[in-house]
Amino acid sequence: MTPIETAIRKAMTAAGRLQNDLAIRDRIERANGPLNGQVDVFGVMARLNLPLIFRPLDGLLGAFMSDPAPGVLVTTKRPLSVQRFTAAHELGHYYLKHKPSLDDDSILRRSPFAASRDANLQEVEADAFAASFLLPQWLALFHCKRHGWTKQNLPDPRVVYQLSLRAGTSYAATCWTLARYNMITRSEAKRLAEIEPKKIKKAILGEVEPAAYYGDVWELGEADRGEVLHGGPDDLFVMRLKENAGAGYLWRIDALRPEEFAVREDVREEVADDTAGGPVVRRIVAQSVRQQQGTIRMTEARPWQPGSVVNDYTLDVDLYGPEVAGWSRAERRFRLEAA
Repeated sequence: MTPIETAIRKAMTAAGRLQNDLAIRDRIERANGPLNGQVDVFGVMARLNLPLIFRPLDGLLGAFMSDPAPGVLVTTKRPLSVQRFTAAHELGHYYLKHKPSLDDDSILRRSPFAASRDANLQEVEADAFAASFLLPQWLALFHCKRHGWTKQNLPDPRVVYQLSLRAGTSYAATCWTLARYNMITRSEAKRLAEIEPKKIKKAILGEVEPAAYYGDVWELGEADRGEVLHGGPDDLFVMRLKENAGAGYLWRIDALRPEEFAVREDVREEVADDTAGGPVVRRIVAQSVRQQQGTIRMTEARPWQPGSVVNDYTLDVDLYGPEVAGWSRAERRFRLEAA
């Protein structure tokens, strides 16, 4: 085994050990209530009493310091997925007892699973720790099973993009991590990683054109019912729900209040069903218009019988986006609960 392979194995083992110690897998797979399908790296650092401060850093994504006491800095100038990876990278430095480290955006351009022989082993370890801590193989398989994504689906960029949103990891990092787990080939990972997320977003939205493509685009269906989605204030949600319109039952979208969501599209798609008056698929595209945290809830009922609800669709959203200067939101919650 080469030094690089030894470093990767050491880091992945450490990431798995920390997850086991904190029962992270059990918390996600046996969630009682709304499902949070992400590894809460900021919450983990709070539980470990590892200080994490966000600052508008220039030229750096993050830093790990060990003297006089361990602590981590992460920039406020990048998206939430980058902040999460940076924090996990610095957590790796801490957990693996590394020397202090100043980390720039080169941590985003390299993959520990494709490191050269002369790569810095401490950085290889921190990269591998971050990738496997945020998206362990069991979590990738958990989301695939929940959404019905098979190995044949994974070379599809839309599927990998949706997996990355639910895991809270960047699209490119997700591509290479899936290759490490042999869920896709390295050539497939390379092809997928070269596709710009903006192109994927456009393919999902179709004729809907937002003013900008800063926000993510979520494809939502029955499998997402009861889930907690962590996104940003400009995100778009493409909901495709079966509707028994032939029997008079329609999804009510009035719960999507205009001060919270702008409905960008509301159409019905025919489904392959020979039965006259059979179900259709209602496609609703809604865009968040501000930072918010709350619940999306829609009901399917006959308009003339508001109490005749035959179905409801509920999920929680946290659309505050990147962390701002100071403690993380998870750290503030942790401190309040401990007070």
